[in-house]
Amino acid sequence: MNDPLAKLEPRSVFEHFSALLAIPRPSGHEAAVARHLAAVAGKHGFRVAQDSVGNLVITVPATKGREKAPVVVLQGHLDMVAEKNRDTEHDFLKDPIRPRVEGEWIYATGTTLGADNGIGVAAAMASATDPSVVHGPLQLLFTVDEETGLTGAMKLDASLLEGKTLLNLDSEEDGVLFVGCAGGSDTHLFFAPAWTAAPRGVSPYRLEVRGLRGGHSGLNIVENRGNALKLLARILAAAVIDGTPFHLAALSGGSKHNAIPREAEAVVLLNAADEPRFRAALDGCETSFRAELEGIDDGLALSLAPGGAAARAMTAEDRNRFLHLLLALPHGVLGMSQAIAGLVETSSNLAVVEADGDRLKVVTSSRSSVGPALSAVLLSIRAIGSLAGAEVRPRDGYPGWKPNMTSPVLGVVRDVYAKRWGKDPKVTAIHAGLECGLLGDKVPGMDMISFGPEMQGVHSPDERLNVPSVGRFFEALKEVLDRLSR
Repeated sequence: MNDPLAKLEPRSVFEHFSALLAIPRPSGHEAAVARHLAAVAGKHGFRVAQDSVGNLVITVPATKGREKAPVVVLQGHLDMVAEKNRDTEHDFLKDPIRPRVEGEWIYATGTTLGADNGIGVAAAMASATDPSVVHGPLQLLFTVDEETGLTGAMKLDASLLEGKTLLNLDSEEDGVLFVGCAGGSDTHLFFAPAWTAAPRGVSPYRLEVRGLRGGHSGLNIVENRGNALKLLARILAAAVIDGTPFHLAALSGGSKHNAIPREAEAVVLLNAADEPRFRAALDGCETSFRAELEGIDDGLALSLAPGGAAARAMTAEDRNRFLHLLLALPHGVLGMSQAIAGLVETSSNLAVVEADGDRLKVVTSSRSSVGPALSAVLLSIRAIGSLAGAEVRPRDGYPGWKPNMTSPVLGVVRDVYAKRWGKDPKVTAIHAGLECGLLGDKVPGMDMISFGPEMQGVHSPDERLNVPSVGRFFEALKEVLDRLSR
């Protein structure tokens, strides 16, 4: 089978990236890709260590003549977000990612590509194995389970690390240097409605919200993309307000805590005589949604069709309480940074609703670069859940990464970018949970920066990687490693 990436440059980076695409590696299932990288390291005579949670550290000797340079840590994460289109047949535990190249961009076929963070891992491996890269002693730190809560970084055995300078290769904007990130925390809410037998004379209908872009709940939250769960709740609330009789048998949507829900569906029970009124409410919502999402989520598709099966439904009182819960939970941008123009400071994502036995489980994911602001959002979610009668379970959070504008490694990387491209690069923070915050706690005094090539649509099947930007990123990385080892 021909490899569509075989002729892409830089060759050393895309060879490693192509190998990663062939290995299933959703969060929590990184053992196979860790074995692959350890085997590659072994062939080159590099020392390999792994801690109890599966984080991998590969120690690479310096280029001849650079042995006395300080150790530099190159860091990325092994796992990827496993998202696919509804009509795509793909098993993320067994099937390889199928890439395709269109112009300057690499896409997957109906799934996430996994360039987040596969391309960073590939660049680190290329730095160690490509003889054209001049460097001092390196350690390649590859963490596990980043996408579902930064678990690997949180539980890292820091005694494996020798370096005090870290290059995080998990950024997604060409020519942008990141020196800070948001902290975050999830909340799980469990709503236990009273169920009754489905009334006689009603039929099940499947109400669906499809066609939204979704995306990363940190990076894309500022774009006001549609949230399928919020839209679905608004449709059902409109029918309640209109007085249309219906019963709610099921509701679900979203799949990842850090992805904006692209799809959601409900099973409603209707009498034939009430179907036209329900459709009228649906049509009214569609008109409103299209006006709100024009130019943002023009692919929105709403549908109501006979289907599904339901032996029971929520009581009307608990149906309304559950809809109020979904409508009241915060979603979107809640505050902008006063320190960095254009940076989201605080946000929250209504991420997932799924069945949990007789209960409904709701997952929210909140972020902020200001600790007290994050605490306030989490308190609000707890209060809303309590008012709705839900059981609220806060999850362990992760710290932010405070910017250090006098960082020595920032000075080096900034100078490399400025001299290569004739302009000072943008230096900013990111409204997402980079592992640098945790790694800085694990290794006090670690000097860190994050940079990478251009990616768009991460955490969704629209994810794409810009090929020329990979070349620029790797050339900059090579020069940074050279400079740091002199």
